[in-house]
Amino acid sequence: MTFPVLKNRSDFLAANKAAYQARPTVVIQARFRNDGDDTIRIGFTATKKTGGSVKRNRAKRRMREAARALLPDYGRPGHDYVFIARDATKSCPWQGLLDDVKRALIRLSPKV
Repeated sequence: MTFPVLKNRSDFLAANKAAYQARPTVVIQARFRNDGDDTIRIGFTATKKTGGSVKRNRAKRRMREAARALLPDYGRPGHDYVFIARDATKSCPWQGLLDDVKRALIRLSPKV
């Protein structure tokens, strides 16, 4: 499943003020848009502290695949999710990354 991608800086800044979950391999920010649109939008970022461009791109590719695998089941409609790479994102075992993303998405779900 493909999701619309956040591209505007203002969307990233709005998500920065929203709820977040920090895990050893990834930080996920979730913002409810409240605009009546039920699509899930996603954004990915990796700072230069993560490494050079090759390492940052690898981390973002891994986060993109984890998001594709888990957001259909654990994402909430009408939310923007921003995935922020950490140093461990590029080299951790795949299952460890999936577990961290899943736990973070579950914690970010609103209490029903």
